[in-house]
Amino acid sequence: MLKKEKIIKNFSVRFRLKIIKPEFLLSVFLILSLLVHVSAASIQYEWTDIEKIVAVGDIHGDYNNFLKILKGTRIIDENLQWIGGNLHLVQTGDIMDRGPEAKKALDLLIKLEKEAKKAGGFVHALIGNHEEMNFTGTVRFDAYVPVEQFLSFLPKKYKEKKEKLFKKQKERTAQDPADLKDYWEEIKKNDKEARSLYTENFRRIYGKWLLKRNIVIKINDIIFVHGGISEEFSTWNLEHLNNTYRKELEYPQKPFKILVNRSGPLWYRDLALAKEEEFKPIVDRILSNLNAIHMVMGHTVQINKIVSRFDGRIWLIDSGISDLYGGNLKALIIEKGNFSVWGKNNQEKFLLVDSYSIPFSYSIDRKSDLR
Repeated sequence: MLKKEKIIKNFSVRFRLKIIKPEFLLSVFLILSLLVHVSAASIQYEWTDIEKIVAVGDIHGDYNNFLKILKGTRIIDENLQWIGGNLHLVQTGDIMDRGPEAKKALDLLIKLEKEAKKAGGFVHALIGNHEEMNFTGTVRFDAYVPVEQFLSFLPKKYKEKKEKLFKKQKERTAQDPADLKDYWEEIKKNDKEARSLYTENFRRIYGKWLLKRNIVIKINDIIFVHGGISEEFSTWNLEHLNNTYRKELEYPQKPFKILVNRSGPLWYRDLALAKEEEFKPIVDRILSNLNAIHMVMGHTVQINKIVSRFDGRIWLIDSGISDLYGGNLKALIIEKGNFSVWGKNNQEKFLLVDSYSIPFSYSIDRKSDLR
């Protein structure tokens, strides 16, 4: 009797499948495709009439120095709550690697996004090449991933399992083995399973959030990006640029147009390194194509300073915030068209003349802002 019922049920399923018309299936596919497109297109990439912007460069896992900048620029209070009002905070990528507390910095940005939105402000966390490498599993663990970051993104059960083995090994051994940190360093260096779990768990926890970030945005007449925009990519529509990258990041299929492209927006360095007198015509064309006056980027470190190039049209804001670079705390403030650099001990101001920034001597003691 049970066998007969099973046959009848199976026949019923087969029958229902047969009566689904191809036209219906095509309609469902088109609707789903449209929903995916609408979802991608709904991620905003351009803002206008924004009075105040604070841009912060590469953090590289230095959560504490990031907090000092946010407090010093009056974006958060002592309780780490948003007090920036309608201000726009731009973090230009490379939250991860080198320093130990990338996870805490990511969690803070996610929290501040919600708080800023309620207050009429905005947090723009752009994707940097180090987020890309961690998401795609191509990061050099030996060179970039400190053991503290490695542990923070490993699954909890896996860590507990490994540490139980470590304790048993220690109990059986007459001589004490290497301490726990060295034990994990060895795993990070040689254990492929652990590396794979690290990448999978990072994607599981932060993948959905990361895939909703942009690689390039435009606020007023200013482009913000991690590495820079080459002349080739300056001809792309910004929406298309962001959506293409997100698609390649989520569904990596070679050949890539942007992903891991050393001339792409996350890796490009020519705007930071090229000789100004030779490269100026290219910069003019790039900004003209983007319909922008300025471009702000991180990626190429400028130890203990924020640098303006090409008559103030290009701004390099990776000042080496992480203690690994000396803990050089800087942020670029753009308010009503005026550019200024907030720093650890002073604030250098710039006047705008015909849309170009010209520096003049001006300083204010900001020690009280660094609590």
